[in-house]
Amino acid sequence: MIEFKFSTFVKTYYAMNYWLVKSEPVKYSWTQFKTDKKTHWDGVRNYAARNNLKAMKKGDLLFYYHSNEGLEIVGIAEVIKEFYQDPTTNDPTWVAIDVKPKKAMKKPITLSQIKKDKSLSGMQLIKLARLSVSAVTEFEFNRILELGETTL
Repeated sequence: MIEFKFSTFVKTYYAMNYWLVKSEPVKYSWTQFKTDKKTHWDGVRNYAARNNLKAMKKGDLLFYYHSNEGLEIVGIAEVIKEFYQDPTTNDPTWVAIDVKPKKAMKKPITLSQIKKDKSLSGMQLIKLARLSVSAVTEFEFNRILELGETTL
């Protein structure tokens, strides 16, 4: 967090964070997400993934990854509402966020492409393969945009 002081007010700037969320296309595809225009990301029942949801801030960007079928990053979404009680359970342990689609990848990036790129070898997508919500570094985010010939 960086604070700039100008006369009588303080403006706080937060560094943007980047994430990756996985969805099986037969359950909730990028195409359906674009049609819906926004959704809540709920049903996460892994503590590490839940902690990632809690760390997300409004405006953060995330990759939308098709798991099981396709195994590829197909789009970019934006966090539009920070964490709140997951509506699919009464257990206060679990949270949800709201997201909206931002842009489709010009060229989807497959898991195999990511694994072949040595500069992406540390991605949580590879290291923590079963994690449904993972952190992405700024370098990794920009590298994947480059590979996908996609600009924001």
